[in-house]
Amino acid sequence: MATVRKLSRLATTIRTSSSASISSTRRHPIPQTPSSYTITNTNPASHTRTHWFSSISGAQSFTGRNALYSTAAASEAREVHEGSYVPKDLVLYQYQACPFCNKVKAFLEYNDIPYKIVEVNPINKKEIKWSDYKKVPILKVDGEQMVDSTDIIDKLHQRMHPDSGTEDDETKKWRGWVDNHLVHVLSPNIYRSPTEALESFDYITTHGNFSFTERLLAKYSGAAAMYFVSKKLKKRHNITDERKALYEAAETWVDALKGRQYLGGSEPNLGDLAVFGVLRPIRYLTAGKDMVENTRIGEWFTRMESQMKPQHEATLQ
Repeated sequence: MATVRKLSRLATTIRTSSSASISSTRRHPIPQTPSSYTITNTNPASHTRTHWFSSISGAQSFTGRNALYSTAAASEAREVHEGSYVPKDLVLYQYQACPFCNKVKAFLEYNDIPYKIVEVNPINKKEIKWSDYKKVPILKVDGEQMVDSTDIIDKLHQRMHPDSGTEDDETKKWRGWVDNHLVHVLSPNIYRSPTEALESFDYITTHGNFSFTERLLAKYSGAAAMYFVSKKLKKRHNITDERKALYEAAETWVDALKGRQYLGGSEPNLGDLAVFGVLRPIRYLTAGKDMVENTRIGEWFTRMESQMKPQHEATLQ
C-alpha cells in the first residue's frame, strides 16, 4: 500500500519536473513582451540519445543534407585555455526524461565536460535526501551544490568564461522563450492520447530508477494520470491544437536563426543549447517525429546532435 500511495503522487512529480515547475524557478529578465513570440512563418501541416519517456530500442538518428558539418571549428572553440576554470568532479542528479536536466547535459556535452549521473527515483527521491532542494536537476560541482538549470548553466559559463561580458539580448530572449513557452508545449504533445502517454511512460519506467513493483504500477497509472493532466496543462496555457502549437514553436525557432547555422552564428550559443536540450528527450517519440517531418527544424537539430560530446558514467546510490 505504501508503494501505491507514493505512486499517486507520481503524476505531480513528473508534471513538476516538466512544464509546471517553471513558475518556481528563477528566470532571466526578458526585455520582449509576449508579442515578440508571434509566429511569422508557420507550417501547419543522443552515447544513446535521451527521449522523453519512450523506449529507444532500434531508434535511429534522422538525416539531413547538412548533417555532416565539419566540427573542427567547434572543437577549437571548446578548447579550454590555460588558466581557465575547469571543474574536476561533476555529479548530475536527474530524471532521464526531464527537459531541464537535458538543458544542463547539453551544456556539459557541448563543452566536452565529463560528468557522472545519479538517476533519482521520482517517487521517494532517496538519492537527494541529503539536499534541502527536492527538485532536479541538482549538479554537484567539486562538492558544491548548484540548482535550477538556468542558474547552473549561467554559473558554469561565467566561471569558464569570466571575460565573456553581459549576455546579448537575442540570446537572453530565446533562453527565456524556452523556459516560458517551449517547455509548456511539450507535455500536451507527448501525452496527447492514451497511446502516446503509454509510449512516454514506457521510457521513464524502463530507463528511470524504479523498483520492479514501482515500474509495473507507474507505467499504466502514470500514463493514465498524465493523459488527463495534459488536458489541464493544455487549457492552462491556452493551447487549442497541441501539434499545431509544437509545429509553430519549431518554426518560430527556425525563423529566429535567420538563415544562420546556429543562433550563435557558426557555433552554437546558450540559446541553441537550451532549445536543443529540452527538445532532445522528445525527438524519437511520436510527437518529435511529427515535429521533424512537418517543420524545418530537422537540419538544425542534426547539426546540434553532431556538436555533442557525451562523456558521462552512471553512478548508483
